[in-house]
Amino acid sequence: MNFPTQTHAIDFDTAELQRLGFRNRPDAVLPPPSLPELIYQLGRQLQTSLEAERILTLFFQGVQRFLPLSGLMYRHIESDLHLRLGEMSSDSASFHLRHEGKCIGELEFQGSRPFDTRQLSDLESLLVCLVYPLLNALLYRIATQTALRDPLTSTGNRIAMDQSLAREIEISRRHKQPLSLLMLDIDHFKKVNDEYGHHTGDDVLKTVAQSLKAQLRNIDRVFRYGGEEFVVILSNTGADSAELIGQRLCQAVRNLEFRELSPALTMTVSLGCSTLLPTENSRQPAASCGQCSVRRQARRPQSYRYGKLALSPAVSPVLTPPARQHVLAA
Repeated sequence: MNFPTQTHAIDFDTAELQRLGFRNRPDAVLPPPSLPELIYQLGRQLQTSLEAERILTLFFQGVQRFLPLSGLMYRHIESDLHLRLGEMSSDSASFHLRHEGKCIGELEFQGSRPFDTRQLSDLESLLVCLVYPLLNALLYRIATQTALRDPLTSTGNRIAMDQSLAREIEISRRHKQPLSLLMLDIDHFKKVNDEYGHHTGDDVLKTVAQSLKAQLRNIDRVFRYGGEEFVVILSNTGADSAELIGQRLCQAVRNLEFRELSPALTMTVSLGCSTLLPTENSRQPAASCGQCSVRRQARRPQSYRYGKLALSPAVSPVLTPPARQHVLAA
């Protein structure tokens, strides 16, 4: 039996890109599309994703084929989305996007020279293609964030914490990177509720949460574990660095002022730090924080405790009893 000596492969990803207007021409530069052609292509391309970052990237790449753009910047406060593409320049044109009276972000185009009237008119025409795909992506993003966010403090909730910890443990194991976790408890919080009321207690929780987030890097995450307890996941952070961060968080909370609530009100936190020690024979690449057994001993207020978070083949991560304690001066 004779077997064929020549095969033909079809790249469906390439075929889809060509169908959407991205055609490869060997040793040739694609001519810029006309405005109607680009509007048609963007109208189809931008419907292929529900990720706002992906939609804005496709839009930016498409407009670059028609106008001399060097960069794009987008901001949407409600969904906490800030995106920069390309290079920033001194010449820019800003557009405030609204739909039915609702703000869907601010878009700023960067150019190598000032935009003329014709270019601004073309940008307005192209933005029509962006509005509905971007609106759908923002609604999806906000819905996802709501499901993973604590409504009071705007930190991550337990579901988000489980997902983040599982992902970070997997990254730590794969890349042999350190991973640290802080668990904070507001001292004497029940006394605040009893003396000032639960409304004041809620304000204290929100203020403390904002203070914690302000002290951390963008890659670090804060979660409300429950009640007055918070968990901080420190990516690629060893024990010594986590200890310094923990002490900084304690000091930041001590420096908070609650003049509008009560001039005499001051808050402190106690926290424990655990560092992940991935073992070579680990069979659990990820485990949820909800399954962690946190062994907490009686402690003094404003204390800092350090332990080891070990990943073993048979059990979930466990916070071992503190190996040393650092007490901050009152």
